[in-house]
Amino acid sequence: MRGTSEQQTRKIVALSRQGESSKISVEKAIKERRSVRSYKHESLTLQELSQLLWAAQGITDEKRGLRASPSAGALYPLEIYVVVGQVEGLPAAVYKYVIGKNELIKVGDGDKRARLSSAALSQSCVAAAPASIVVCAVYERTSRKYGQRAQRYVHMEVGAVAENIYLQGRAMQVGTVFIGAFDDESVKKVIGASPAENPLAILPLGKI
Repeated sequence: MRGTSEQQTRKIVALSRQGESSKISVEKAIKERRSVRSYKHESLTLQELSQLLWAAQGITDEKRGLRASPSAGALYPLEIYVVVGQVEGLPAAVYKYVIGKNELIKVGDGDKRARLSSAALSQSCVAAAPASIVVCAVYERTSRKYGQRAQRYVHMEVGAVAENIYLQGRAMQVGTVFIGAFDDESVKKVIGASPAENPLAILPLGKI
């Protein structure tokens, strides 16, 4: 009972673990990978969102804390936010992905898709998608070890995360597009990012 009460107070949503293997091969997913800006008028399920978040940054080695995407020095500078509008079993809000615990914590109330779209130069796919993943980076985590090379390494990592989301999405009939055109400060306000968190990518998600 205490655990349930604590989750309600902190507005935590536990996510499911990695699902069963897809019927689509890696080769087929790569061949059919496309940037998709138009989606069906259907909600995503919480299981689908969980699987996409796992593909982005989920833990793949519990003992060593390794994740689904590579990171220079295993320093993991990325933070993942989700702007939710239509996900079954998940109220419209802004959530942060707590990677080590495989859960979401609500950091902002209400449907912020229109605001995120405005921050992304009014790209309609962001407003229409049931949810969007926003990838942010804390450069200092990497620069402590790699100095001036850190920015390059962090940007490589964001590309790996995006490709994982593309391929996982294709295997699940969920489309996305890698968006880099947006006003950084406006995006930070929408998701409630800290000063050290720099938004680098928006990936809207919708069924195809």
